[in-house]
Amino acid sequence: MKRRDFIKKAGTVAAVGGVAATTTLAAPAIAQKRTDMVIVATWGRDFPGLGTGAQRFAKRVSDLTEGRIAVQYFAAGERVGAFDSFDEVASGNAQAYHAADYYWKGKNPAWAYFTSVPFGLTYTEMSAWIHHMGGQQLWDELADGFGLKCLACGNSGVQMGGWFNKEIETADDLKGLKMRIPGLGGDVMAKLGASPVSLPGGQIYENLVSGAIDATEWVGPWNDYFMKFYEAAKYYYSPGMHEPGGFLSLGMNKKWWMSLSKTDQLIIEAAAGQENDYLMAEYNANNGTYLTKLREEHGVEVREFSDEIYDSFGEAAEAVFDETRQHSEFVGKVHDSFVNARTLVGGWANHAEAGYYRQRNRVLGV
Repeated sequence: MKRRDFIKKAGTVAAVGGVAATTTLAAPAIAQKRTDMVIVATWGRDFPGLGTGAQRFAKRVSDLTEGRIAVQYFAAGERVGAFDSFDEVASGNAQAYHAADYYWKGKNPAWAYFTSVPFGLTYTEMSAWIHHMGGQQLWDELADGFGLKCLACGNSGVQMGGWFNKEIETADDLKGLKMRIPGLGGDVMAKLGASPVSLPGGQIYENLVSGAIDATEWVGPWNDYFMKFYEAAKYYYSPGMHEPGGFLSLGMNKKWWMSLSKTDQLIIEAAAGQENDYLMAEYNANNGTYLTKLREEHGVEVREFSDEIYDSFGEAAEAVFDETRQHSEFVGKVHDSFVNARTLVGGWANHAEAGYYRQRNRVLGV
């Protein structure tokens, strides 16, 4: 073979080999693996805030991955009942739920701390605890025991104390009341003689109208306006001691989570973090408007719990915490960490935000 022909053939082989090598290296980036993500929620479809926030998160994950993570979202009752979401995900039948983790306190009372507990943490305090003071690590430890991985994915802020079909002037007025209130807040009400009832959001109105329950807490003016609780109860009390910063959780099947690439994990974390901030801003933007609507359009009487009632709440909450801590060493560890955050972050907030609010309101005559 002539030297010139050899060089020509060698160049052709090299060129082909180069294309083949390039194609092989680029293939993973081009033919990316599709991942299914079924999300089941504890909220009704299109329900303002809770439901629309969960749906927005689902769409954001799909958009960020250009459909590579194929998200299917099911509202409460569309695939499983609201309170069946936990088991659906823990079993692997679905990949994620969007819920308030205090719904699962019957499985372990520590779950309540990762939504909200009486005299607990506000949104800013909760974020500090979760992200910088060991809260996420404790949440991971708890969730791992059930085959889950949880992330913060929304917050509804300080909630109202609830709707009542009679005036609540003393703690004795709570005795005998059947009230929809989940979590450790329900345990506090039980200490004061009420009968707490756990109901998903979609069943509250019918039970309040029928008289099956005498009172209910839900979220705040924006959500409560659309629930039309004003048709069944006249008195709307504040502030809620039971849920001062309701964290919403994205709970994922741990095995599925660990199967994801680091990139996909970061995408989901980023989408959940964005929704966590965005939803809190949405609640703050809407609650004032809808509180005015409730008063002016429907004649709702907005009341404040008296100091005497709040003192009773405090005493009952301490009793509940004492009992809760006895569940296990782990629950005690979660409680102690929560109290540390409440003391340190809350102490600073009392000087900063609370001090500023007091002075601003004084100057403006609010």
